[in-house]
Amino acid sequence: MTVLARTAVVTGGTAGIGLQTAVGLAAQGWHVTVIGRDRARGDAAAARIDAAAGRPAARFVAADLSSVSATRALGSRLAAEGPVHLLVNNVGGIWTDRRESPEGIEASVALNHLSPYVLTEALLDALIAGAPSRIVNITSSVMVAAQPVFDDVEAPGPYYGMAATGRAKLAHLVHTLELAEHLRDRGVAVFAADPGPAATDNAAQMTIDVLPPAARPHWEQIRQGLSTPVAVAARAPLTAATDTGLDARTGLVIGPAGTPDDTLLALVTPEVRAAVPVWTRKILAAL
Repeated sequence: MTVLARTAVVTGGTAGIGLQTAVGLAAQGWHVTVIGRDRARGDAAAARIDAAAGRPAARFVAADLSSVSATRALGSRLAAEGPVHLLVNNVGGIWTDRRESPEGIEASVALNHLSPYVLTEALLDALIAGAPSRIVNITSSVMVAAQPVFDDVEAPGPYYGMAATGRAKLAHLVHTLELAEHLRDRGVAVFAADPGPAATDNAAQMTIDVLPPAARPHWEQIRQGLSTPVAVAARAPLTAATDTGLDARTGLVIGPAGTPDDTLLALVTPEVRAAVPVWTRKILAAL
């Protein structure tokens, strides 16, 4: 009897932590679909994953995950292919200057929160069909710089990339915890994974302008933290995705050391937890 490989979807899987996560999964026998925008980078990533696994293990699917409509279309396509056993929502971004998605939503909110929210929603039935399955959402300690205000799409005041991304990551951590409870009895475990600071291409392009003024005296310390090799940073998502010690658990944050870490949960206050679902539905309803 032929045993089918377990299937994983990794967004932002053509470089950085996403690619390293995909390589690690393929080495453990998974078949991996990597999602990204650039065809050349995607084909190169799939070839690297195949080479690391020593077998055909990967494919690339192109999609612009900054677009809610494109993300929904991607989810529908993947869901139609059958059960999914693992979804790693790795895609994200942090920018010095304010940007917008194709639908006109501030880019941090679109890419770091709405994109994984919408893709997960589209793949829920496929993940339930693939149970036992897992969802891993990449989170970040940049949320300590966020204004935890969820009245409008964007926080009030000037735009700072780290604060904007942190706010979107905080919103998605709330969603991760809510989703874990919703799926607790459906065979789908949900985890957040914090890789910690890492030497990704995105990090290399950051300048001090990304920081709110109060954090700028710590810029050199922050830059030094961005030297962690990507392979080390991938430990958190790979643990969340594959560690059998987590089989009976859900709703955890897996920290940079690859172990459960409650540090970021202190930022999920009752007020934030109540506000985020209403805020998210309001944004999506307006699109």
